[in-house]
Amino acid sequence: MRKEEKQEIVQALAEQIKSYGNFYITDTADLTVDKVNNIRRKCFDQGIIIQVAKNSLIEKALVEAGIDSEELRSVLKGASTLMFSESGNAPAKLIKELRKTGDKPVLKAAYIQETSFVGDDQLSALVSLKSKEELIADVIAALQSPAKNVISALQSGGNTISGLVKALEERG
Repeated sequence: MRKEEKQEIVQALAEQIKSYGNFYITDTADLTVDKVNNIRRKCFDQGIIIQVAKNSLIEKALVEAGIDSEELRSVLKGASTLMFSESGNAPAKLIKELRKTGDKPVLKAAYIQETSFVGDDQLSALVSLKSKEELIADVIAALQSPAKNVISALQSGGNTISGLVKALEERG
């Protein structure tokens, strides 16, 4: 591979790292072609970009993307496959699903919104992370709850201030 080709790969990886903000480094070595194709299909179905690259190119892309993490560089040994996703927990859920039928892919590390998670033992924690959309939904639900109580109290209290206070007191 020519130097220019390597630089293009590094640039493309760095752009993906910057644009997604979430990526996983996994080990998919020694998997059959059928299993790798199955993983690629499932990634495509879930909006996860999967890419195999040389560790040296991944390391250069991390630097290019402004990620200076010794933890991430330390896992760049053996075969490495990258998974990029808008959602921080989608690749973890997919890995957990795939592990029901085999021992790979193995999680080497994950980088979620500027936080590094190193080691396969982090998989459960990553699965339980809430996506941005789930967090927004939780906040909206929490904000709507008091308003619903006020509206409900107004409706049941005869639309008067004393009725509202009485209804709210009854609800605790």
